[in-house]
Amino acid sequence: MRILICDDDELIVDQLQKLLRCFFKQEHLKCPDIAVFYNGESLLEDKGEKDILFLDVEMPGMNGIYVGNELKKANNNIIIFIVTSFIEYLDDAMRFHVFRYLSKPLDKQRFFRNMNYAIDLYNSISYKIPVETKQAVFSLNASSIITVEAVGRKIIVHTTARDYESIHNMQYWRDLLPKNRFFQTHRSYIVNFEHIKNFDHTLVYMEDNKFNAYLTKRKYTDFKKAYFLYLESAR
Repeated sequence: MRILICDDDELIVDQLQKLLRCFFKQEHLKCPDIAVFYNGESLLEDKGEKDILFLDVEMPGMNGIYVGNELKKANNNIIIFIVTSFIEYLDDAMRFHVFRYLSKPLDKQRFFRNMNYAIDLYNSISYKIPVETKQAVFSLNASSIITVEAVGRKIIVHTTARDYESIHNMQYWRDLLPKNRFFQTHRSYIVNFEHIKNFDHTLVYMEDNKFNAYLTKRKYTDFKKAYFLYLESAR
């Protein structure tokens, strides 16, 4: 894991570094590498891994909204905290799916709480799933899986990149996939909460409606409860 801070305010940079070190010490974890940037240009030029970013909005040169958009285009899995005193930028920040919006001055308890959520998200994004086909075994990020679908006797794993025909059955996939992120809505469908756009009493609409999954009546209540719990944990 690599954590980045981009802010032209040295006091905030220092505070963030101290909070991060304190957080990882409290969680009995080794503090990862923390890289500091004082403007957006230098951050965009950086070639290193970008896992979690604390990003200011008002900076000389490129503002944080532009920088955040560019980073999301390059790596949709980057977890971005917007750190600013200017609440009017919230709508712009939400357009590129900012993870959290932290107001200055920073509150330690809120910071720690949201860092726990960020670590959980990072772990789920980094979690690898083996997909075995007749040709090869592929290692995929769990977050890239949209749905697992039974089509006749075939099991198709739909991902953000391509489809894979798995040699394993639905029971295997139901046992393998993390229960806090995936749900079997129908005997022929397992869906990833992360890719749900909306749902009704009979269908779950996935990934800009490219995929739809059946939702059985008897599973509707449990599905809705599990999905809302997922959304609550992602706040």
